[in-house]
Amino acid sequence: MVDLAEEQQTKAQAPLRFLLSNEFGLLVLVILFALVFSALSPAFLSNFSLYALGRTAAVNIMIGFSMMVVIITGGLNLSVGAIGVTSAMFGGWLMQQFGLPWVPAIIGGLAMGALLGAINGIIIVRSGLHSFIITLATMSIFFGVMIFLTRAESFREISASFAGFGRMKILDILSPLLLTTIAVGLLLSVLFRFTALGREMLAAGANPRSAELSGIRVDRMITYCHMLSGVLAAIAGLMLVSRTGAAIPSMAGQLGQDWLLPAFLGPVLGGTLLTGGRVSVLGTLLGAFLVTMLTTGLLLLQVGAFWVQTFLGLLLLLAVLIDLARRSYLERRKLV
Repeated sequence: MVDLAEEQQTKAQAPLRFLLSNEFGLLVLVILFALVFSALSPAFLSNFSLYALGRTAAVNIMIGFSMMVVIITGGLNLSVGAIGVTSAMFGGWLMQQFGLPWVPAIIGGLAMGALLGAINGIIIVRSGLHSFIITLATMSIFFGVMIFLTRAESFREISASFAGFGRMKILDILSPLLLTTIAVGLLLSVLFRFTALGREMLAAGANPRSAELSGIRVDRMITYCHMLSGVLAAIAGLMLVSRTGAAIPSMAGQLGQDWLLPAFLGPVLGGTLLTGGRVSVLGTLLGAFLVTMLTTGLLLLQVGAFWVQTFLGLLLLLAVLIDLARRSYLERRKLV
């Protein structure tokens, strides 16, 4: 009887738990800001604006995914941008230097991302240092070596079909890059919800000591997460190459630092715990989409780029504080 009462109470609390979730809050904010921006700027809902928003959001969401899969272990990857650019440049080099078709060139770029991610993971587990320190160092190393080897030159002889994919329009408003990102999001959801490997990654982040006692190789899981992060960063970089039709060393800013804020904003807004052990693929997708929408809308309203960055920084800080208050409320109401 007690178990039945508890089950009924849990079912009764489910709607409240959903209304207090990050995902629902983000969905409301996306709708709210869409209405605000469309009212202030009619161009916001034009076909071109929606298409550009989707293309930009596709890359930002992928960047968020790249950071998300490392955060679940309680770590960070500050080299996301450097890995993405280096991998994209390698793919562009394969297409220009060897004339490879875009499919094997992309595979080469993804392999480079996995390799650089594995280097991060191996150094972290072997040294015992926090990933913040290691990836801060490798961010400069990866980017510096790439600049030295390429002489900071762009690769513009990109496969026409690959470049065409990034510029393709579906129903005049939808980019295939966004569909690619959604597909990757679905695969990540399957990984963390339905596979043993995904559950072991989450367990390694939630409680490493208990995970080790359960037979999970925590060091291996950390390395796998960094490899996956590298692959996702490579996908984001290759998306930019497809979008612009060239592999450019500055596509993510100096040292890839332009990717850092989107990388953190998506997962944090989406509810991925910075301490590890919890992941929200849908939340990260909605969080990164919201950030892209805010940036696009503010720029359409001719707000200065400096103020846009300031607003996004404040949004990150506010998101952390709101999430802290939300979790405290849920714990007091025994909803978690």
